[in-house]
Amino acid sequence: MSTASKLPRISVVIPAYNCDRYVAQAVESVLHQTYSSVEIIVIDDGSQDNTRQVLQPYSAQIRYVYQDNQGVSVARNHGINLARGEFVAFLDADDLYIPDKLAVQLAVFEANPKLGIVHSGWRRINQQGETLMDVQPWETVPELNLESWLRWKPLGTMGTLMFRRNWLEEVGGFEPGLTHAEDVDLILRLALKGCEAEWLRQSTVCYRQHDQNTMRDGISQAISINWVL
Repeated sequence: MSTASKLPRISVVIPAYNCDRYVAQAVESVLHQTYSSVEIIVIDDGSQDNTRQVLQPYSAQIRYVYQDNQGVSVARNHGINLARGEFVAFLDADDLYIPDKLAVQLAVFEANPKLGIVHSGWRRINQQGETLMDVQPWETVPELNLESWLRWKPLGTMGTLMFRRNWLEEVGGFEPGLTHAEDVDLILRLALKGCEAEWLRQSTVCYRQHDQNTMRDGISQAISINWVL
């Protein structure tokens, strides 16, 4: 068997910062995917809790890399640089993949080789993992193009997206200085370059709502989005 055939098809990048309470569940949700040609890259962004110890039992199944704290954008970029898969998906350390996430998004890519992004809905869960609701943004934003990305910004968590890795490399990944709206910035730069996107009209990730979510800081989020625009 050639070395190329052993490469994973999909790289899943999990940035983690002081998330020892949830990160093992995140990893487990990738390990239990229905699609198996996957590598898991965890970038520990200078955690000061027990993240490293919690992940130790998975040392044979994941690639764990520790870096000094530099923010989520730098952590994700580190993961992109290490990724070997044709496709890259992200998962925040406090979220969970739904079991068929990777398989169904990959199928959309295979049906349309021109796509650079496949986006999806998400399921909001509480701290205990109980379902609150499913979010279906395609109901109000049926087409994904530069105008709709710019006007509506239909993004919830990075876990809803899957990318062709070469597109991420072409735009240089995430803007390192952004701690909020880095997803909006990335998507707009991709769209400006002509990267085509399509909906998968189902939830693929569980977005956990808890008291430490960065999304709860609405003022900083709004300031960052204005800066990006």
